[in-house]
Amino acid sequence: MASVLSVLFAVLTAVGNATGTVLQRVAARRVPPGDAFSFRLIPHLVHSAAWLGGIAVIVVAAACQALALTLGSMSLVQPILVSELPFTLLIACMVSRRPLPAAGWTAAGMIAVGLGVALAAASPYERHSAVSPAVWALTLVTTGGAMTACVLAALPRPRGMARAALFSSASAIGYALTATLMKFSTTTFEQHGFGAFLACWQTYGFVVAGACALFLLANAMESGPLVASQPALTLGEALVSVALGMLVYGDEVRTGWWLVPEGIGAVMVTWGVLLLPRVRTEEQDTPAT
Repeated sequence: MASVLSVLFAVLTAVGNATGTVLQRVAARRVPPGDAFSFRLIPHLVHSAAWLGGIAVIVVAAACQALALTLGSMSLVQPILVSELPFTLLIACMVSRRPLPAAGWTAAGMIAVGLGVALAAASPYERHSAVSPAVWALTLVTTGGAMTACVLAALPRPRGMARAALFSSASAIGYALTATLMKFSTTTFEQHGFGAFLACWQTYGFVVAGACALFLLANAMESGPLVASQPALTLGEALVSVALGMLVYGDEVRTGWWLVPEGIGAVMVTWGVLLLPRVRTEEQDTPAT
């Protein structure tokens, strides 16, 4: 029952994040190019009703994600968030009042089926919830270093595909780190109560990591089209989350012949994720007003 609820809350998280992404994209398209990746970006966003609405939805989605991570392993919950991409395109089409072409439905179906096959074959589970300081230090250094490298590579580039993909990759790593810290905090709350939740540094860590990831995502949305930013975000977050789940919590999946359907599912998901954003252009997906 816990696994079923975990999957349900993960799907709700994906829907919420997708809605937030569409609303943030509406806001980001109004930001002057010279104000990108600076504190001048913030006033533009906080005065946008679309951006504020997107933040409200994302907060609700974060609560659903916390519940999902409390009930299930990271290797189960985080890959489901790949479904955020088809939800994003579907919601964007609804907002722009344009139907999603048949190719879009095909790609969305590939993602859904691929996820189901891969997760059913992998049957991921968590071995432990105790994490040593050395593992936390390694996690923070590697994720922080990777995010910094992506940002430094993105900054000299002009607006376009590469800049958007690099900022989105940094955001994906940040969201994966947020989920890793959030899982520890929510488990602490469940086992030891609200006081212990407030006392552990991971609670404040996931807030900071989430804020950084959100800021980087806003820059990715401002820098280029969804065809560049969304695949990097969805695939990157899933892959990094699974890796962190194995490193931090000892998550395991079935091996042996199960690797065959797992690989088939992963290929279907990747193919669908790479295909879906190309179904429509950025301008068609999200209205400018």
